[in-house]
Amino acid sequence: MPWNRLYMSTKVAVVTGSNKGIGLAIVKALCQQFEGVVYVTARDIGRGKETVETLVSEGLKPMFHQLDINDLSSITAAAAYFKDKYGGVDILVNNAGIAFKGADTTPFAVQAEVTLKTNFFATRDMLTHFLPLVKTGGRVVNISSFVGSRTLNQCSPALQERFRSEDLSEEELVGLMQRFVEETKKDEHKKGGWPDTAYGVSKTGVTALSFILARRLSRERHGDKILLNACCPGWVRTDMAGTKAPKSPEEGAETPVYLALLPPDANQPHGQFVSDKHVQPW
Repeated sequence: MPWNRLYMSTKVAVVTGSNKGIGLAIVKALCQQFEGVVYVTARDIGRGKETVETLVSEGLKPMFHQLDINDLSSITAAAAYFKDKYGGVDILVNNAGIAFKGADTTPFAVQAEVTLKTNFFATRDMLTHFLPLVKTGGRVVNISSFVGSRTLNQCSPALQERFRSEDLSEEELVGLMQRFVEETKKDEHKKGGWPDTAYGVSKTGVTALSFILARRLSRERHGDKILLNACCPGWVRTDMAGTKAPKSPEEGAETPVYLALLPPDANQPHGQFVSDKHVQPW
């Protein structure tokens, strides 16, 4: 078999923001359980390669590709690489994200803009460029949070109705996320029906986007049996969440890995928000 056809038949998993924390734990678990190549991706090439070396020393065989989800040219370069080398991807886990600490004194409007830029808009850019590359039988897992569900319940009834609506479009959702950022700059977000949590709003957006894209896959690629879900890893001990969290990164990886490895004959969950391997209300 020519080398290029060999690569095209190789299964491949890509995990964003995976040089530490939950992302790294997901990579480790996939290296052990997934019959294919698993890619660590990170903004920083040095840190990413260091992570791969550590995993190799533990007997695992991951690969590395540079990927900064806040840099559109980095996303398109990575997408071109996976398309050219493997013909696409079989598993995509959108894990990269940020959160300001509770005690951070950065003005709320800045926190809102920075948090949504990475957690919502950059994750959307990843999905825009990588979703067309997901192969038949592929699995897409977007790391969201129970904080997003809690935030949704704190929004105005009008906002809740839109976020929960099955006719919410990607364009309308993007408009809502932009509106939140703009209203924080004028300190009018509470009047606009939003609670005081940029992280929560960003993850409400990620979950809602997951539902929209899952519906689109069902319409446009129904026969491809791709399953796309959002999930909550739980409150996990990471640099982002701090040391008091009850779950280890390995425990946090359990639900994302479960969704990434749903068996070939599975047709659900799809377009759901999942926590502790169970579909949650939205």
